[in-house]
Amino acid sequence: MSKLGFIGLGIMGKPMAAHLIAAGHQVFLTTLNAVPAALTAAGGVACASAQEVAQRADVIFLMLPDTPDVAQVLFGAQGVAAGLTDVQHAPDGSAGKTVVDMSSIAPMDTKVFAQKINALGCDYLDAPVSGGEVGAKAASLTIMVGGPQAAFERVQPLFELMGKNITLVGGNGDGQTCKVANQIIVALNIAAVGEALLFASKAGADPAKVRAALMGGFASSRILEVHGERMIKRTFDPGFRIKLHQKDLGLALQGARELGLALPQTAGAAQLMQVCAANGMAEQDHSALVKALELMGHHAVAGD
Repeated sequence: MSKLGFIGLGIMGKPMAAHLIAAGHQVFLTTLNAVPAALTAAGGVACASAQEVAQRADVIFLMLPDTPDVAQVLFGAQGVAAGLTDVQHAPDGSAGKTVVDMSSIAPMDTKVFAQKINALGCDYLDAPVSGGEVGAKAASLTIMVGGPQAAFERVQPLFELMGKNITLVGGNGDGQTCKVANQIIVALNIAAVGEALLFASKAGADPAKVRAALMGGFASSRILEVHGERMIKRTFDPGFRIKLHQKDLGLALQGARELGLALPQTAGAAQLMQVCAANGMAEQDHSALVKALELMGHHAVAGD
C-alpha cells in the first residue's frame, strides 16, 4: 500500500482517485469544494489543503482545469511546494516524493514548474490524459508522460490503475506537448465529422445511415463513432467541455506563435468553439462544436 495524494476531484479526478483507493492505496484528498463523500466512504482521507496532502503522501497527483490553477496549487499559500518543503526539513527528508500533474496545461510553464519542484529534491512528471469522463470511469485513459525515466517507472503501476495506453514521451513538458497535439487532432476530427454530417443532412440524406455507412470505410474513426452519434442524437452532456477544449487549442496557438508556426485548421476549429461559447454552450460537450456549423448553415444535423 502506497501513500498517495490526489488534488482536484472534478469530472475526471473523482473517478481517477477512486481507482487508486479501490486498489488498496491510502489516498489523501483535497479539492476546491468538499471532497466527495463517496471517496471518503471508500477509504479516502479528506485533507484541509494541498500542503497537507503533500506532507502526508509520497506521490501527489494533480487534476486541475488550467495552468493558473496548477501554479496556485503548487506554489500558492498552503500549496504542494510548502508541504514538500516542510517534509524536506523533517528528519526523514523528502527523497522519493513525486509530483504528477495530470492536468492539461502549457508545456513551457510545465518545464518551469518541474524545475521548481526538482529544486525541493522531488521528482516531477507531467502526465496529461485523453479519454474524457468515459475513460476516467473505465480506467482506460491514454496517459502521455514527460519526465525522468526512473520516476516514470516508479509511478507506472499507479498509472496502470487509471489508464491503458501509457507512454513516456520524453522529458518534462513533452507530455503536455503530446496532449496539445492530441487536442489538435481531436478538434479537427470533430469539425470534419460535423461538416460531413451537416452536408449529408442538408442534402436530404439520413445522417444516421450516412454515419453507419462511413463507419465501415476509410473515414471511420473514434470521433465519428462516438461524437457523430452525439451529433445525431443531440446528447451534448459534457464528457469534455467546450471551454476546456478552447483552453487546449489556445495553448496550441500560443505555442505555434512561439515556434513561428501557422496552424490554420487549428485556428478555424478554435473559432468554431468560440462561436459555441458565445452562444452559451461553453459547458456542453465538445461534440457540440457542430452547433456552430449549424448556426452558419441555418440547418441542424438532426432535431433536438
